[in-house]
Amino acid sequence: MTLFDHSLIESPTAAYARLRDSAAVHRTTTPDGEPLWVITRYREARASLADGRLSLDKANAKTSGTYQSSMPPELDAHLLNMDPPDHTRLRRLISRAFTPRRIAALRTRIQAMADALLTTQVGPSMDLMQTLAVPLPMGVICELLGIPEDNHDFRAWTDTLLSPSAGSAADSRAAMRQMHQFLTGVIQDKRSHPSDDLLSALTHARDDRESLTEQELLSLAFLTLFAGYDNAVHLIGNAALGLLLHPQLMHQVRQRSLPVQAVIEETLRWNPPFPLAVRRFALEDITIGDTVIPAGGRVWISIASANRDDREFPSPDSFTPGSPSTHLAFGHGIHYCLGAPLARLEAEIAIGSLLEHFPALELAVPLGALAWWPSFHKRGLRSLPVRTRPLKAGTAVARG
Repeated sequence: MTLFDHSLIESPTAAYARLRDSAAVHRTTTPDGEPLWVITRYREARASLADGRLSLDKANAKTSGTYQSSMPPELDAHLLNMDPPDHTRLRRLISRAFTPRRIAALRTRIQAMADALLTTQVGPSMDLMQTLAVPLPMGVICELLGIPEDNHDFRAWTDTLLSPSAGSAADSRAAMRQMHQFLTGVIQDKRSHPSDDLLSALTHARDDRESLTEQELLSLAFLTLFAGYDNAVHLIGNAALGLLLHPQLMHQVRQRSLPVQAVIEETLRWNPPFPLAVRRFALEDITIGDTVIPAGGRVWISIASANRDDREFPSPDSFTPGSPSTHLAFGHGIHYCLGAPLARLEAEIAIGSLLEHFPALELAVPLGALAWWPSFHKRGLRSLPVRTRPLKAGTAVARG
């Protein structure tokens, strides 16, 4: 089996279990024939995420030209391509938007968005992705960045970039070009009409203190929009699916005997929206497990596999909210996801509000009929059809 065997999309749990059982690290090749090392066990994955010998800078690929990024240079100078000291400088700059105080201050606004989306749903069925999981993070990230919410094209751009199909290189390039043009226009508008938002603050830092380059400014805007939005979409969808498949747990959340936060944490372990950590490059020959990864070798760390490792988690394939968890869904070490608190808050509010607005909720199709995005880079549903019973008109939503 190779990493790019389609069983990893169609049946990832079983496929990763076979990989873990045989070795901690697997050498495979990419579709274009380049060597790749994949880490599948928890202990090795956690250590590798914080290992300074594994670089995010693609300049450290084995030979010049070996690694070709799909991103144009204008959007490529962001945190997921950097090591210290540049990583430290940019992370410090953008982290001001993700402090616990700032995230907590968003709760009321996110709750209002969720309520507004759910009160428009009055029929006996809905697609949970299109009703809630997609538009809520879209609204939040647009408000955080200060970009027009009525421009929905970046949803299509994101899908193109994260779920490329065979022969779609031209589509990916077109999506990148359009996203670059869109963000360039928004930044120019922020220079003329600044407001109280993250993109205005970053633009001000670029123009007044030269804390970052124009390329870094565009790239940070892209990363915040791209990663902060899509991961939250599928965290909400995967959490909802976990409860739909376990009605007794849904009942416990409704009765407030099971905190919704516990459901979100277990979803991050059991079915993380981002199955693979950002690729890394070995700065020197590194031994992981019984495998030597040569200097310049490309490394992928499987979060989805590590989170199901029975060496770390008892009954790893069971969905058991409330169990102690040391999942790696948001990474580990200096590259731990800055947007983790916001993603958790969005998912908590989305799932809590969903159960408050609908006293009955069940999956409307067989589990096998659900369509997942055909991607190694994200684990998310194209749609999530559910049958519902909305609250009667005029009934107030109970909040504890």
